[in-house]
Amino acid sequence: MKTFDVMDEAPTSRFHRKLLIACCGGPFLDGYVLSIIGVALVGIKADLMPSSAEVGLIGAASLIGIFFGATLFGAITDRIGREKMYALDLTVLVGGCVLCIFVQEAWQLIVLRLIIGLAIGADYPIATSLLTEFTPTKKRGFMIGLTGVSWSVGAAFAYIVGAVIVGATGGHEQWRWMLGTAAVLGVVVVLARRGIPESPRWLLNKGRVAEAESVIMTVYGRKLDLTDQAPDETGSKKASFAAILRGGYLKRTVMCGTLYLAQITPQYALLTFLPVILAGFAISDAGSAGLVVETVIIVLFAVGCLPALRWVETVGRRKMTIIPFAVMAVPLAALWLIPDGPVWMIVVAFCVYAFASGGPSILEWIYPNELFPTEIRATAVGAAVGISRIGAATGTYLLPISIDALGIGPTMGFGALLTLAGFVVCFAWAPETAGRSLEETSALTPNPHRTRRSATTASLD
Repeated sequence: MKTFDVMDEAPTSRFHRKLLIACCGGPFLDGYVLSIIGVALVGIKADLMPSSAEVGLIGAASLIGIFFGATLFGAITDRIGREKMYALDLTVLVGGCVLCIFVQEAWQLIVLRLIIGLAIGADYPIATSLLTEFTPTKKRGFMIGLTGVSWSVGAAFAYIVGAVIVGATGGHEQWRWMLGTAAVLGVVVVLARRGIPESPRWLLNKGRVAEAESVIMTVYGRKLDLTDQAPDETGSKKASFAAILRGGYLKRTVMCGTLYLAQITPQYALLTFLPVILAGFAISDAGSAGLVVETVIIVLFAVGCLPALRWVETVGRRKMTIIPFAVMAVPLAALWLIPDGPVWMIVVAFCVYAFASGGPSILEWIYPNELFPTEIRATAVGAAVGISRIGAATGTYLLPISIDALGIGPTMGFGALLTLAGFVVCFAWAPETAGRSLEETSALTPNPHRTRRSATTASLD
């Protein structure tokens, strides 16, 4: 029996369900926090009267924070452990969201969004690495993919909450309380994370054999002797950030970063400025009709993830990355070339893009966690998130400026070209990892003894 067969082949248990809910809470909050600002911006602009540059910074500040939070704390998580940072990061987020209720100046909101972004960025590598290292092989793609779904659900829920508040109050004047609602959700997630243990894989990699054996006994009820499996003083436990930039891992880092970048940059811009974008296509954001259109589009980002959850295990990771990217480029190109098209065409184009994005939306979580070993997994996840947020922050900051200077058509064209770039890179480098253990997916040399199913799906490599 291999070292972690007891974990890889375990049936889904109550512990796995609790862990899944706790880990999905972070991405849910991310989607919520980053999307509620899109509804609140109408009231923010009327109340604080920010400049175009300040509006861009309000949208981009949290993304800048995510870049630094994910990149820095990903590496720290691999050094000190997943469990230590698990609740602390979201406690900071809750505090930042509470302070948003008292904002009086645009710069104050920008600073708070930056702090909130730092907390969100830290949570990505912590939560997803912990979930990945406990998840059974046959359910890994589905369960990690659910974190991507939870992000989209959080984004959709933000628009629903925003619509309810606007409908109940008759306007966007209560934008501060819109932003503050995230604090309540944050407290719920922090409480849900109580009692989650450290990853046995990480403990063993650090030579903490007795603790790893204790966690496995507690969670799985199996007594294992892992003494011979601990690395020596020259082993991989000393791996650093530079490890993801060397050899075959560099190509994987570039692929994961590009996948994340190409998918998330247009999506964040849409979520943050959807009312502004629809207004650019002569679809007013005023009144209930505009909010209905916005909410339908946002909900489709979540709905599109649902079939992808099954298909990443049956169709495979690779196909569910490259085919959706090809589809997503079509509606953005149509909006670029026909910006004055009929309203129905514009709405359908956004709906098609939102639904098709489901595949890349969950693969951006799955691939970084599967393609790197335990000692650098959180570092790699943090780097992929960091790369994506450079583009997302830039795109979110420049989008309102681009619409004013170039018009809505060329702005959509930039999104189409970026999506095509994601297709090209993933077509060239995205591997098939379905049905393989973490030790197999993270190895640079293929295992000749992998399962028959894995060999079949690997024909796409």
